[in-house]
Amino acid sequence: MNYTNQTDLFSLKDKVALVSGGSGDIGLALARAMAKAGAGIALNGTSQAKLEKAGRELEALGATVALLKADISKTPECTRLASEALAAFGHIDILVNCAGINRRKPILDVTEDDYNAIMDVHVRGSYFLSQAVAPMMIRQGGGKIIHIGSLNIKIGLSDISVYGMAKAGLDQLTRVQAVEWAQHNIQVNCLSPGFIETDLTRVGLWQNEKRSKWILDRTPMKRPGTADEMAGVMLLLASNASSFLTGQTIYVDGGVLAGSAWW
Repeated sequence: MNYTNQTDLFSLKDKVALVSGGSGDIGLALARAMAKAGAGIALNGTSQAKLEKAGRELEALGATVALLKADISKTPECTRLASEALAAFGHIDILVNCAGINRRKPILDVTEDDYNAIMDVHVRGSYFLSQAVAPMMIRQGGGKIIHIGSLNIKIGLSDISVYGMAKAGLDQLTRVQAVEWAQHNIQVNCLSPGFIETDLTRVGLWQNEKRSKWILDRTPMKRPGTADEMAGVMLLLASNASSFLTGQTIYVDGGVLAGSAWW
């Protein structure tokens, strides 16, 4: 590939990204980074109010945005979401599977409803939304799929057993999709945050003095990360800069796994 300058490697001009869970902290930060790089954004969420707020922010950056309300825990909704994104833009070049939920409970307290709710969003949703989008990418000659994983792929933490299982499932799904779809020029990777301060983690982790101290003691950088600090790796995975990078899980974790001997 020939590029006039290094910036062109990371450009998303004329690309379209479908982002599930796009109105949450991490999803919006990733959508914002892609919008700044020139991409049109098909933004998915389950709250119309949050979608509209996120959409206004992206439009203020000059992005073309389609707001698509759908619950990806339901397989037919995945199909509908992909079809609506295609209808809005005519093509989908990047899929970011970012939708997520969590219910913090000890294993003995987890109900079947808890289990199904978490697995359906993270695993079922990512699997079937990928399945719906991939044929579109195959027809157009390639694309990028980025799953949002977690540090919990590598480490076991109390009270989030189902969440950890779901994220580990995405780690394996990344490898299998990368192998099956490499022949179609589709690169599949997993971007895994460490301990990031978001709406999802603020109450359960960062406002809990004991838990937050325990985490920071094991983070070499001694602070939580921010959603915006995932943007650089996101642009790598979404752009032509990663044309020979596939099947990988990349951790943005402030050094936690580098110090894994501490666990």
